[in-house]
Amino acid sequence: MPAQTFDGDLAANQLAVRLGLARWQLRLGREHGLLPEPDLDGERWSAGLVEECAQRRAQVVARFGGEPPIGAVRAAARLAGRTGLDVERRDIEVLVARGHLEVIGGFRGHPLYLLRDIDALDPEEVREVVAARKGPLFDTVEASGAVTILGWPRKTFDRIAGERALPTDRFGRYALADIRALAADEGLAQEVREEKRRRALAKARRAETDMEDVVRGWLLRCTAYVDRAADEPPDPAVLARAIRGLAGTRAETAKHEQEPG
Repeated sequence: MPAQTFDGDLAANQLAVRLGLARWQLRLGREHGLLPEPDLDGERWSAGLVEECAQRRAQVVARFGGEPPIGAVRAAARLAGRTGLDVERRDIEVLVARGHLEVIGGFRGHPLYLLRDIDALDPEEVREVVAARKGPLFDTVEASGAVTILGWPRKTFDRIAGERALPTDRFGRYALADIRALAADEGLAQEVREEKRRRALAKARRAETDMEDVVRGWLLRCTAYVDRAADEPPDPAVLARAIRGLAGTRAETAKHEQEPG
């Protein structure tokens, strides 16, 4: 394939589009020195530097992958689901301190981690960190920990725990073995997925109805202005935002409707 050349200088958003990178990939590429910093005033890359960035694009994708990094709370939840342990944010910080996990970047002062780095962690190393934090309570979990392990809404867990009469100790904690048994129940997992889908679909439909009401209200105000029943026309920006919102909510509704039951 012939070398690709670029004419004109580009700002950050334009550069990301031209390179086929997400903004977070562009940001991390700069932070880690894989992409050069802008060489023109106003945070712009000259045409020559854009070509250099294009040559380094593959390095950026290879280094950071295609999935955006996540914060400690989501990293803990991801590990909890994989290991069957109630991993917490502080456990992620300990794993970093021990050199098992790399902070890849930051967002608003919070560290970020690559999904593939989280998934590559040794479950035994995670177990050691969680055991050190929990001590003699290692084999039990609070309801919040159970929800993290299962990835269920709290209301769903409370209902199922009640239906199955899951025992608790004198501190109100559940046996870790009981929570893992719930996680291993494929029939129950399917039931919960369907329940989550129904709730998400209902939420999306409510949001869609709200956006439709905004559009209808704008049209009524517009009609009132055209008919000289109102002195001022409605703000076009309100309609533009509502249309974008309506398109987004309808896409969300369609996604949940198409999900397998």
